[in-house]
Amino acid sequence: MQTNFSPEQLADPHVAESEKILRKCVHCGFCTATCPTYVLLGDELDSPRGRIYLIKDMLENGRAADTETVTHIDRCLSCLSCMTTCPSGVDYMHLVDHARIHIEETYKRPLKDRFARAVIAATLPYPSRFRLALRAARLARPLAGLLKCISSLKTFGVMLDLAPRAVPAASDGARPAVYAAKGTPRGRVALLAGCAQPVLRPEINEATIRLLTGQGVEVVVSAGEGCCGALVHHMGREEQALASARHNVDIWLKVAEEDGLDAIVITASGCGTTIKDYGHMLRLDPAYAEKAAKVSALAKDVTEYLAGLDLPERGARGLTVAYHSACSMQHGQKITLAPKQLLKRAGFAVREPAEGHLCCGSAGTYNILQPEISAKLKARKVRNIEATKPNVIATGNIGCITQIASGTNIPILHTVELLDWAYGGPKPAGL
Repeated sequence: MQTNFSPEQLADPHVAESEKILRKCVHCGFCTATCPTYVLLGDELDSPRGRIYLIKDMLENGRAADTETVTHIDRCLSCLSCMTTCPSGVDYMHLVDHARIHIEETYKRPLKDRFARAVIAATLPYPSRFRLALRAARLARPLAGLLKCISSLKTFGVMLDLAPRAVPAASDGARPAVYAAKGTPRGRVALLAGCAQPVLRPEINEATIRLLTGQGVEVVVSAGEGCCGALVHHMGREEQALASARHNVDIWLKVAEEDGLDAIVITASGCGTTIKDYGHMLRLDPAYAEKAAKVSALAKDVTEYLAGLDLPERGARGLTVAYHSACSMQHGQKITLAPKQLLKRAGFAVREPAEGHLCCGSAGTYNILQPEISAKLKARKVRNIEATKPNVIATGNIGCITQIASGTNIPILHTVELLDWAYGGPKPAGL
């Protein structure tokens, strides 16, 4: 793609990077075939290629974002399926990240949208606040229908619909501690406790700690660790995201320097994609560029780490598992084989649903901010999963778990919960 940025514009390292990304696009259109929003809506501007044109026009002309551009960028799930498909290696992830930052800086959203986004950014990344909000949501749930009928309050009605009917008790798995390895020591890792996950599904961290320590791996849940920053990063709130990244870099490097770390293990693939990108996010910060790159190099999805432990084979368990590969897992981190191989090795029969490359519609806060498109993607995903006739669904991301669970009666678990059960842990409550 030909670009016409001025030397003054290219002096901005963010613009210079986006210009290089834009130049790689050859207009081939391969991305349109695997983009969930284009598949659903059929609008060129709701495809990666269309959004690239909008971003180019906005950045090249140095203008503020307009309503049309914001509408189509907001509809992007950041599923990154386009990057898996692209034959030219267009780094769409970092291009759309830059566009969202530009939108946040130059576009004034309607008051109702600004308020809803501010509430999300001030709540979801903080477990104690999120837990309190979910408890309040239980009381307010009868008002969901009314709120959805009021344009300015529709987002809050959607939030009430998505809130679980019961909030699990806080788990020790999210509290700072060192969990000793059992048997012959094989490693030492830090475990990202997370934000939404320990509130919604605390059993995921519990299963991870049991499984890893049972395989001889010492697990550290670091004191002071916070949100990875993914949620606000994808809302264009870059300073808040970078502050979270710097904070966690300091925390994890301190743990690594004290007693060493083989990895930072992450059980939410959306978080993993962002933490693996810390090196890029902080590349222009002289105080953190090198440190952030070290943390990104240590970051591993839990299945990625387990694949290196050579877990023993188990006999057939008589359960068929439909494996849903989260977008952040298959497209963001390029982890496609390890989860399925681990499940098969543990004795489960694994089936892969059709259209596995398409997003389920969760995508961080997408199911809150774009509920209509999200609901259509969820229905499509659930149909494909149910067609495999599984006993249970497995995936590696809390957003996917909550999204898919709201559309089917088939139990859905984190992959690590099934692995923990296969290697001596308790049978998951969901089964």
